[in-house]
Amino acid sequence: MNHTKTGYTLGVAATALLLIWIGIFKFTPTEAAGIKPLVENSFLMSWTYKIGTVQQVSNFIGFFEIVTGTLLVSSFWQSKAGLIGGYLTLIIFLTTLSFLATTPCVWKTVDGVPTTDFFVVKDLGYLAIGLMVIGTNSPKK
Repeated sequence: MNHTKTGYTLGVAATALLLIWIGIFKFTPTEAAGIKPLVENSFLMSWTYKIGTVQQVSNFIGFFEIVTGTLLVSSFWQSKAGLIGGYLTLIIFLTTLSFLATTPCVWKTVDGVPTTDFFVVKDLGYLAIGLMVIGTNSPKK
């Protein structure tokens, strides 16, 4: 068994599943309201509320995530789709990781240890998957 290939396949499939699942959830009013504090405090995304409602912005983000997840799945057969999906994955997870620096009160200290109840830290792993997809699907020289 090739553990490297199995690990890569599992990582890409899990990232695609996450993006598609969360992307679908973005079309709900609950998730649109849930991401509002993140988006409105982001130097990268706050401007979107000037051109769309909270639900419209959430829908756009969801659509972007679903397309990215679909491209990641397609990467198993089409390297060009994989390359695009890999770059879109970087955009998504670099943006979400930036929320750790832009969202007020996201960091706390518990028993002297800095912590966050913010689930975004996991996105470091998904960022790594995006880089692996780009490396795997880039044209070989």
